[in-house]
Amino acid sequence: MTPTSFPKDKIKVVLLEGVHDRGAAMFEGESFDVTRHAKALDGPELVAAVRDAHVVGIRSKTQLADSVLEAAHRLLAVGCFCIGTNQVDLDAARTRGVPVFNSPFSNTRSVAELTIAEVVALHRRLGDQSAQMHAGTWNKSASGAHEIRGRTLGIVGYGHIGSQVSVMAEAMGMRVVYHDLVPKLPLGNARQVASLDALLEVADVVTVHVPAEASTHGLIGATQIARMRPGSHVINNARGSVVDLDALAEALRSGHLGGAALDVFPDEPASSGAGFESPVRGLGNVILTPHIGGSTAEAQEAIAEDVATKLIRFVNVGSTTGAVNVPQVELPTQGAVSSDVRPHRVLHFHKNVPGVLRTLHGIIGELGVNVSGEYLRTDEAIGYVVLDVAPTDGPELLERLRRVPETVRVRVLW
Repeated sequence: MTPTSFPKDKIKVVLLEGVHDRGAAMFEGESFDVTRHAKALDGPELVAAVRDAHVVGIRSKTQLADSVLEAAHRLLAVGCFCIGTNQVDLDAARTRGVPVFNSPFSNTRSVAELTIAEVVALHRRLGDQSAQMHAGTWNKSASGAHEIRGRTLGIVGYGHIGSQVSVMAEAMGMRVVYHDLVPKLPLGNARQVASLDALLEVADVVTVHVPAEASTHGLIGATQIARMRPGSHVINNARGSVVDLDALAEALRSGHLGGAALDVFPDEPASSGAGFESPVRGLGNVILTPHIGGSTAEAQEAIAEDVATKLIRFVNVGSTTGAVNVPQVELPTQGAVSSDVRPHRVLHFHKNVPGVLRTLHGIIGELGVNVSGEYLRTDEAIGYVVLDVAPTDGPELLERLRRVPETVRVRVLW
């Protein structure tokens, strides 16, 4: 094995919540030391698991708060093997020079397919019919059962998932309208409407595909539900905070709404097998699933490969492409100075304040460092500069940069 700046078999990767085997295999293929946990951890158990980790991989349940990140004193990067990153204190990670990576697009097809399946199931009342059959009741009736052809689907949020739902729904004969905060090019014959109210008033099914933000909290509440057509349906496979479940339950009990499908909830159990309560439990024509919208074998493998690739690129090369909390810098593989000598790559996270680059370049000039490549990106808080330097210059430059007051983190690769 070619010598590296840090022995690869000493790089500790901790994967929690049953991250797909593909991710573990990729890390092991790099000779990293991989530890896996089948479930989410918290409290002292979580701190103990990540204390010496260089890379931590989680899904949606593990909470990496500031105190946990503080305890993980060797941590280089975090991978969220899912879409969301709200389970990580992103600011705390950034101030420590720890990039956080996720996979925002790898499971979009799985969520879109589940949404379409729920549109059909709600119109045919398949959940109720199946429950009655399992209870031993044969109730053959067309009452309340409808085709989806010719009906109108209203999509709130026309992004990667919403647009795929649009295409599939139209292929099945539905009319599609959508509302987004920004103008979006429609696919097929879909039509963008000017407001959420305009969508609610014409849709037979409303499906939401928006992120969890202050502006989307309670986006579908009592006022919005009252505007919906009698007998229409609500689908939420986005975030649990988007739909007011008390208002939804009341509308279902009163008969104003004909059904609902929910895959996400404001408060979700931390582990499989735990108890679950919701205002909509037990109501007719309501499909409840335990946050499995992206839980297909294909999606989980794609997510594992996507996030593991980003983490490996950062550890091995320094690239931050795909990080959600630090400036994104795409880097080439370090070129060889000669057949057996590669430059040292210095990775420097620093506070983005005036004068840091002047100080850095002053040190380079003072030491007479031979620089073959320099890369820089900044955001409002953090700067990330990468220097490829002659091998003889790397160690001294590293030591000097550690003493710069604005340095957040610096390391060297070779």
